[in-house]
Amino acid sequence: MAADGHGETQQGDDGRDEHQELVELLNELRVVLPGVQVLFAFLLTIPFTSRFRELSTFQDVLFAVTFLFAAFALVFLMTPTAYHRIRFRAGDDEAMLRISNRLTIAGLVCLAVSLEGAVILVGDLIPWKPMAAIAGATVGLLIVGLWFVLPVARAARDRTS
Repeated sequence: MAADGHGETQQGDDGRDEHQELVELLNELRVVLPGVQVLFAFLLTIPFTSRFRELSTFQDVLFAVTFLFAAFALVFLMTPTAYHRIRFRAGDDEAMLRISNRLTIAGLVCLAVSLEGAVILVGDLIPWKPMAAIAGATVGLLIVGLWFVLPVARAARDRTS
């Protein structure tokens, strides 16, 4: 149970222990971080390939945006762990949970931009040129629909029930 610094248990609006919610959030980050790290590592190697010099201006810009947003995603998604490690005994689980939740959502948005950019970039390198548009639109719709619209729609439905 989480203590508020005065030995009292803190509970969220839904009656759940805030410390447990924070632990669940940090566990969720353990699932997403390896994927972001692999994407970032892959992007990190691309400038060292011989074909990188052959990219068009569009592909150069797309690569730069994709790479930066992968780095932003890593920073946002790793921050809750660092924040928790530094502040875990301070008794401010509610603030830590609120801040970590926002950072995680920001990290997922950055990951979405980076993933979308990577799909479009690879699609643009394939000789069949419609591939970039088809792959980009499909992945973009899946990300927006499953990562963002689905949970927001469910929350709206829960509020009206």
